[in-house]
Amino acid sequence: MTTSQLQLQRCRCPTAVVRVHRKAGTRVVLGATKRQAGSVTLAEFPSEYDTAIRQAQLATKAALADGLKLLEVEFPVSGLAASQGDGDGQTEMNECMAYLRKFMNGFADQAEATRVYFPDNVELAIARSGQTSDPSAGRRAMDATFGSDCNFRMGYLTKQSAAWAVLGMNFGNKFQPSDLVKPDDAMFVVAYPSFNPREELSATRQLWDAAAAPADRPLIIFNGELDRLRGGYYPGLFFPELAKLTAEFLPQVEAAYYIHNFKGTRPGVLFRAYPGPWQVLRRSPIDAEATQCVWSGDTRPSLKEVSLEILPNA
Repeated sequence: MTTSQLQLQRCRCPTAVVRVHRKAGTRVVLGATKRQAGSVTLAEFPSEYDTAIRQAQLATKAALADGLKLLEVEFPVSGLAASQGDGDGQTEMNECMAYLRKFMNGFADQAEATRVYFPDNVELAIARSGQTSDPSAGRRAMDATFGSDCNFRMGYLTKQSAAWAVLGMNFGNKFQPSDLVKPDDAMFVVAYPSFNPREELSATRQLWDAAAAPADRPLIIFNGELDRLRGGYYPGLFFPELAKLTAEFLPQVEAAYYIHNFKGTRPGVLFRAYPGPWQVLRRSPIDAEATQCVWSGDTRPSLKEVSLEILPNA
Protein backbone atom coordinates (compact mmCIF):
# COMPACT_ATOMS: atom_id res chain seq x y z
CA MET A 1 0.00 0.00 0.00
CA THR A 2 1.38 3.41 -0.94
CA THR A 3 1.95 6.33 1.42
CA SER A 4 -0.72 8.36 -0.37
CA GLN A 5 -3.25 5.57 0.17
CA LEU A 6 -2.41 5.47 3.86
CA GLN A 7 -2.82 9.24 4.09
CA LEU A 8 -6.30 8.97 2.58
CA GLN A 9 -7.23 6.25 5.05
CA ARG A 10 -6.45 8.58 7.95
CA CYS A 11 -9.58 10.56 7.14
CA ARG A 12 -11.91 7.58 6.98
CA CYS A 13 -13.93 6.01 9.74
CA PRO A 14 -15.04 2.62 8.43
CA THR A 15 -17.44 0.40 10.32
CA ALA A 16 -15.71 -0.51 13.56
CA VAL A 17 -14.94 -4.11 14.39
CA VAL A 18 -15.11 -4.64 18.14
CA ARG A 19 -13.59 -7.61 19.92
CA VAL A 20 -13.07 -8.29 23.60
CA HIS A 21 -9.47 -7.90 24.74
CA ARG A 22 -8.08 -10.35 27.26
CA LYS A 23 -8.39 -7.77 30.04
CA ALA A 24 -11.95 -7.58 31.37
CA GLY A 25 -13.76 -4.32 30.98
CA THR A 26 -11.85 -3.13 27.93
CA ARG A 27 -12.43 -3.54 24.25
CA VAL A 28 -10.56 -3.25 21.02
CA VAL A 29 -11.88 -0.96 18.31
CA LEU A 30 -10.42 -1.57 14.88
CA GLY A 31 -10.67 0.85 12.00
CA ALA A 32 -11.96 3.89 13.91
CA THR A 33 -9.81 7.01 14.04
CA LYS A 34 -12.47 9.59 14.88
CA ARG A 35 -16.17 10.23 15.44
CA GLN A 36 -17.99 7.23 16.89
CA ALA A 37 -17.09 3.61 17.55
CA GLY A 38 -20.39 2.19 18.74
CA SER A 39 -21.41 4.51 21.57
CA VAL A 40 -17.82 5.58 22.29
CA THR A 41 -16.76 9.01 21.04
CA LEU A 42 -13.12 8.95 19.96
CA ALA A 43 -11.07 12.12 19.68
CA GLU A 44 -9.06 12.41 16.48
CA PHE A 45 -5.31 12.28 16.97
CA PRO A 46 -3.76 15.67 16.07
CA SER A 47 -1.59 16.07 13.00
CA GLU A 48 0.02 19.33 14.16
CA TYR A 49 0.78 21.16 17.39
CA ASP A 50 -1.79 23.91 16.89
CA THR A 51 -4.48 21.24 16.86
CA ALA A 52 -2.97 19.47 19.87
CA ILE A 53 -2.86 22.68 21.89
CA ARG A 54 -6.47 23.46 21.01
CA GLN A 55 -7.52 19.94 21.98
CA ALA A 56 -5.64 20.26 25.27
CA GLN A 57 -7.34 23.56 26.06
CA LEU A 58 -10.81 22.18 25.34
CA ALA A 59 -10.15 18.94 27.23
CA THR A 60 -8.87 20.83 30.27
CA LYS A 61 -11.85 23.17 30.27
CA ALA A 62 -14.22 20.20 30.01
CA ALA A 63 -12.53 18.51 32.98
CA LEU A 64 -12.70 21.70 35.03
CA ALA A 65 -16.37 22.13 34.13
CA ASP A 66 -16.99 18.60 35.44
CA GLY A 67 -15.48 19.58 38.78
CA LEU A 68 -12.12 17.84 38.46
CA LYS A 69 -9.38 19.69 40.30
CA LEU A 70 -6.05 17.90 39.87
CA LEU A 71 -5.25 17.52 36.18
CA GLU A 72 -2.42 16.41 33.92
CA VAL A 73 -1.62 17.69 30.42
CA GLU A 74 1.16 15.66 28.82
CA PHE A 75 2.52 15.52 25.27
CA PRO A 76 5.97 15.26 23.66
CA VAL A 77 7.58 18.52 22.56
CA SER A 78 10.06 17.23 19.95
CA GLY A 79 7.32 16.05 17.60
CA LEU A 80 3.91 14.46 18.00
CA ALA A 81 5.45 11.08 17.12
CA ALA A 82 8.43 11.64 19.44
CA SER A 83 9.05 10.74 23.07
CA GLN A 84 10.00 12.99 25.96
CA GLY A 85 13.78 13.04 26.07
CA ASP A 86 14.31 12.74 22.31
CA GLY A 87 15.72 16.28 22.34
CA ASP A 88 18.40 17.69 24.60
CA GLY A 89 17.30 18.99 27.98
CA GLN A 90 17.68 22.72 27.31
CA THR A 91 15.85 22.54 24.00
CA GLU A 92 12.97 20.54 25.44
CA MET A 93 12.58 22.97 28.34
CA ASN A 94 12.49 25.87 25.88
CA GLU A 95 9.89 24.07 23.78
CA CYS A 96 7.85 23.27 26.89
CA MET A 97 7.84 26.93 27.84
CA ALA A 98 6.70 27.99 24.37
CA TYR A 99 3.89 25.41 24.25
CA LEU A 100 2.85 26.32 27.77
CA ARG A 101 2.42 29.93 26.67
CA LYS A 102 0.20 28.84 23.78
CA PHE A 103 -1.80 26.58 26.09
CA MET A 104 -2.29 29.39 28.59
CA ASN A 105 -3.66 31.66 25.86
CA GLY A 106 -6.82 29.59 26.13
CA PHE A 107 -7.23 30.82 29.71
CA ALA A 108 -6.47 34.49 29.07
CA ASP A 109 -9.83 35.53 30.53
CA GLN A 110 -8.72 34.02 33.85
CA ALA A 111 -5.15 35.33 33.75
CA GLU A 112 -5.38 37.73 36.67
CA ALA A 113 -6.50 34.92 39.00
CA THR A 114 -4.25 32.15 37.62
CA ARG A 115 -0.75 31.58 38.97
CA VAL A 116 1.77 29.75 36.77
CA TYR A 117 4.56 28.00 38.68
CA PHE A 118 7.88 27.36 36.95
CA PRO A 119 10.34 24.71 38.20
CA ASP A 120 12.58 27.24 39.94
CA ASN A 121 13.30 30.94 40.25
CA VAL A 122 15.90 30.81 37.45
CA GLU A 123 13.42 29.33 34.96
CA LEU A 124 10.88 31.96 35.99
CA ALA A 125 13.44 34.70 35.24
CA ILE A 126 14.00 33.22 31.76
CA ALA A 127 10.25 33.11 31.14
CA ARG A 128 9.93 36.76 32.09
CA SER A 129 13.07 38.19 30.49
CA GLY A 130 14.44 35.63 28.03
CA GLN A 131 18.10 34.66 27.86
CA THR A 132 21.22 35.39 25.85
CA SER A 133 23.15 32.87 23.79
CA ASP A 134 26.01 30.91 25.37
CA PRO A 135 27.30 28.21 22.99
CA SER A 136 29.78 26.87 25.55
CA ALA A 137 26.85 26.04 27.85
CA GLY A 138 24.65 24.78 25.02
CA ARG A 139 22.30 27.71 25.52
CA ARG A 140 20.61 29.54 22.67
CA ALA A 141 19.13 33.01 22.74
CA MET A 142 15.48 33.13 23.71
CA ASP A 143 12.95 35.93 23.89
CA ALA A 144 10.75 36.43 26.91
CA THR A 145 7.80 34.02 26.74
CA PHE A 146 5.83 35.40 29.68
CA GLY A 147 6.96 39.01 29.34
CA SER A 148 5.45 42.38 30.19
CA ASP A 149 2.40 41.68 28.02
CA CYS A 150 1.48 38.67 30.15
CA ASN A 151 -1.23 39.11 32.79
CA PHE A 152 -0.81 35.72 34.44
CA ARG A 153 0.54 35.64 37.96
CA MET A 154 3.88 33.91 38.37
CA GLY A 155 5.60 31.70 40.88
CA TYR A 156 8.24 29.00 41.23
CA LEU A 157 8.37 25.61 42.92
CA THR A 158 11.94 25.65 44.22
CA LYS A 159 14.55 28.27 44.91
CA GLN A 160 18.02 27.57 43.61
CA SER A 161 20.85 27.86 46.09
CA ALA A 162 24.55 26.96 46.14
CA ALA A 163 23.65 23.47 47.40
CA TRP A 164 21.12 23.04 44.59
CA ALA A 165 23.69 24.07 41.97
CA VAL A 166 26.17 21.44 43.20
CA LEU A 167 23.97 18.60 44.49
CA GLY A 168 20.55 19.18 42.96
CA MET A 169 18.89 19.64 46.34
CA ASN A 170 18.41 22.38 48.90
CA PHE A 171 19.41 21.75 52.49
CA GLY A 172 17.52 23.70 55.11
CA ASN A 173 15.57 25.63 52.51
CA LYS A 174 12.38 26.81 54.20
CA PHE A 175 10.75 28.07 51.00
CA GLN A 176 7.44 26.49 49.99
CA PRO A 177 5.51 27.30 46.80
CA SER A 178 2.37 27.95 48.83
CA ASP A 179 4.18 30.97 50.33
CA LEU A 180 3.51 32.80 47.05
CA VAL A 181 -0.23 32.15 47.00
CA LYS A 182 -2.60 35.10 47.32
CA PRO A 183 -6.15 34.82 48.68
CA ASP A 184 -7.68 35.63 45.29
CA ASP A 185 -5.63 33.07 43.32
CA ALA A 186 -8.24 30.83 41.67
CA MET A 187 -6.16 28.30 39.71
CA PHE A 188 -2.59 27.00 39.61
CA VAL A 189 -0.63 25.68 36.63
CA VAL A 190 2.64 23.85 37.34
CA ALA A 191 5.07 23.92 34.41
CA TYR A 192 7.17 20.83 33.59
CA PRO A 193 8.27 19.80 37.12
CA SER A 194 10.47 17.02 35.72
CA PHE A 195 14.06 18.28 35.60
CA ASN A 196 14.54 17.61 39.32
CA PRO A 197 11.46 15.53 40.19
CA ARG A 198 12.37 14.84 43.82
CA GLU A 199 12.36 18.55 44.58
CA GLU A 200 9.82 19.80 42.05
CA LEU A 201 7.13 17.13 42.36
CA SER A 202 7.39 17.24 46.14
CA ALA A 203 6.84 20.99 45.88
CA THR A 204 3.89 20.39 43.55
CA ARG A 205 2.28 18.16 46.13
CA GLN A 206 2.94 20.74 48.84
CA LEU A 207 1.15 23.34 46.74
CA TRP A 208 -1.77 20.96 46.21
CA ASP A 209 -2.06 19.93 49.85
CA ALA A 210 -1.55 23.39 51.35
CA ALA A 211 -3.23 25.77 48.90
CA ALA A 212 -5.18 24.06 46.13
CA ALA A 213 -7.17 21.19 47.66
CA PRO A 214 -8.25 22.94 50.90
CA ALA A 215 -9.62 25.94 48.95
CA ASP A 216 -11.08 23.83 46.12
CA ARG A 217 -8.70 25.41 43.59
CA PRO A 218 -7.74 23.51 40.43
CA LEU A 219 -4.11 22.57 39.82
CA ILE A 220 -2.91 21.59 36.33
CA ILE A 221 0.41 19.80 35.87
CA PHE A 222 1.77 20.65 32.42
CA ASN A 223 4.26 18.12 31.01
CA GLY A 224 5.31 16.74 34.37
CA GLU A 225 6.54 13.44 32.86
CA LEU A 226 4.65 11.62 35.60
CA ASP A 227 5.02 8.33 33.73
CA ARG A 228 8.57 8.06 35.01
CA LEU A 229 7.08 7.64 38.48
CA ARG A 230 4.20 5.43 37.38
CA GLY A 231 6.57 3.11 35.54
CA GLY A 232 9.01 2.64 38.41
CA TYR A 233 11.87 4.59 36.82
CA TYR A 234 12.92 5.69 40.32
CA PRO A 235 13.35 2.66 42.66
CA GLY A 236 11.49 3.21 45.92
CA LEU A 237 14.45 1.97 47.95
CA PHE A 238 16.61 4.86 46.75
CA PHE A 239 13.86 7.46 46.18
CA PRO A 240 11.41 7.06 49.07
CA GLU A 241 9.95 10.55 48.55
CA LEU A 242 9.06 9.73 44.96
CA ALA A 243 7.66 6.33 45.96
CA LYS A 244 5.36 8.09 48.40
CA LEU A 245 4.25 10.53 45.70
CA THR A 246 3.55 7.61 43.37
CA ALA A 247 1.40 5.85 45.95
CA GLU A 248 -0.44 8.81 47.45
CA PHE A 249 -0.44 11.72 45.01
CA LEU A 250 -0.45 10.35 41.46
CA PRO A 251 -3.68 8.30 41.86
CA GLN A 252 -5.51 11.60 42.39
CA VAL A 253 -4.33 13.03 39.05
CA GLU A 254 -6.81 12.92 36.14
CA ALA A 255 -5.38 13.05 32.62
CA ALA A 256 -7.14 15.84 30.75
CA TYR A 257 -4.91 15.50 27.70
CA TYR A 258 -2.26 12.87 27.13
CA ILE A 259 0.02 11.57 24.36
CA HIS A 260 2.65 8.88 24.89
CA ASN A 261 4.40 7.30 21.91
CA PHE A 262 5.78 3.78 21.57
CA LYS A 263 8.56 3.08 19.09
CA GLY A 264 10.12 -0.09 17.72
CA THR A 265 8.68 -2.71 15.38
CA ARG A 266 5.11 -2.09 16.57
CA PRO A 267 4.90 1.69 16.88
CA GLY A 268 1.86 3.24 18.46
CA VAL A 269 0.53 5.85 20.84
CA LEU A 270 -1.55 6.01 24.00
CA PHE A 271 -3.89 8.98 23.62
CA ARG A 272 -6.62 10.64 25.60
CA ALA A 273 -8.59 13.88 25.31
CA TYR A 274 -11.08 14.31 28.15
CA PRO A 275 -13.96 13.43 28.36
CA GLY A 276 -13.26 10.79 25.73
CA PRO A 277 -11.93 7.32 26.48
CA TRP A 278 -8.33 6.17 26.42
CA GLN A 279 -7.18 5.04 22.99
CA VAL A 280 -4.29 2.96 21.75
CA LEU A 281 -3.46 3.91 18.18
CA ARG A 282 -1.29 1.80 15.92
CA ARG A 283 1.10 3.75 13.69
CA SER A 284 2.06 2.75 10.18
CA PRO A 285 5.73 1.67 10.10
CA ILE A 286 6.18 3.61 6.84
CA ASP A 287 4.21 6.74 7.78
CA ALA A 288 4.27 7.76 11.45
CA GLU A 289 1.39 10.17 10.91
CA ALA A 290 -0.99 7.40 9.79
CA THR A 291 -2.78 6.04 12.87
CA GLN A 292 -5.51 3.48 13.49
CA CYS A 293 -7.35 2.98 16.77
CA VAL A 294 -6.97 -0.63 17.96
CA TRP A 295 -8.16 -0.30 21.57
CA SER A 296 -10.30 2.02 23.65
CA GLY A 297 -11.45 1.95 27.24
CA ASP A 298 -12.43 4.10 30.19
CA THR A 299 -9.62 2.77 32.39
CA ARG A 300 -6.08 3.95 31.76
CA PRO A 301 -3.84 1.03 30.72
CA SER A 302 -0.29 0.92 31.99
CA LEU A 303 2.50 1.58 29.52
CA LYS A 304 3.62 -2.01 30.01
CA GLU A 305 0.17 -3.30 29.04
CA VAL A 306 0.17 -1.17 25.90
CA SER A 307 3.65 -2.22 24.77
CA LEU A 308 3.49 -5.91 25.71
CA GLU A 309 -0.18 -6.81 25.25
CA ILE A 310 -2.30 -4.38 23.28
CA LEU A 311 0.01 -3.35 20.43
CA PRO A 312 1.48 -6.85 19.81
CA ASN A 313 -2.03 -8.34 19.62
CA ALA A 314 -3.54 -5.59 17.47
